[in-house]
Amino acid sequence: MSTTNGRGEVVALPSREAVTAASADALVTAAAQAIAARGRFLLVLSGGSTPKALFELLATPPYAGRIDWTRTHVFWGDERCVPPDDRSSNYRMAREALLDKVPISPEAIHRMRGEDPPQQAAAAYEADLRALFGGGAPRFDVVLLGMGDNGHTASLFPHLTAVRETSRWVVAEYVGEVKMWRITMTPPLLNAAARVLFLVVGADKAAMLKRVLEGPRDIDALPAQVIAPAGALTWLVDQSAASTLG
Repeated sequence: MSTTNGRGEVVALPSREAVTAASADALVTAAAQAIAARGRFLLVLSGGSTPKALFELLATPPYAGRIDWTRTHVFWGDERCVPPDDRSSNYRMAREALLDKVPISPEAIHRMRGEDPPQQAAAAYEADLRALFGGGAPRFDVVLLGMGDNGHTASLFPHLTAVRETSRWVVAEYVGEVKMWRITMTPPLLNAAARVLFLVVGADKAAMLKRVLEGPRDIDALPAQVIAPAGALTWLVDQSAASTLG
């Protein structure tokens, strides 16, 4: 089932595995198009169990050769302020699930330095991105995002300040809800993407997904609603997560 409302295209798929396969196929297509048009594919990764399954699938023989990793650059939408070998590091998860298994150049892996002082790490990441885009407008080809059962996405958490950022591309913020510092891309950067893919699975996300997609706009309470990219916005969701949608 595929429907479209003012908050993007919603594609409901029968299972978690179907969401993983559909997202992998979408990345293969987007990579080919970006490389043909501009010579490189700029991909922003997400943390979490659903992206981990996607990364593991992309590393398997049916998929690993379908993306030209030598022309791919990867970034992170957010990171926990922990060392890169910490079990909770989004970078570590992506490296172990995918990046160590494909021929991507180390120079094309743009990680957030969670081990550095948070504000310093955020400023350094933004400086690196501005240099990459040559001082012009940013444009990632695909941004992968998830959604928490509290409505957060990336590390834009409810009732904190990052969701209201309008000029900086990357900020650090202490998140009391999880008792740790986080580094996150901000709405101006995320919304400059050519395509945003939300991956949402599980019955525990159903009520929040309905609020985000069908409820009143309230980005402070529901930060996922702030995502409204210049390009395409697609929600790939399983039947459990979509069970209460109208």
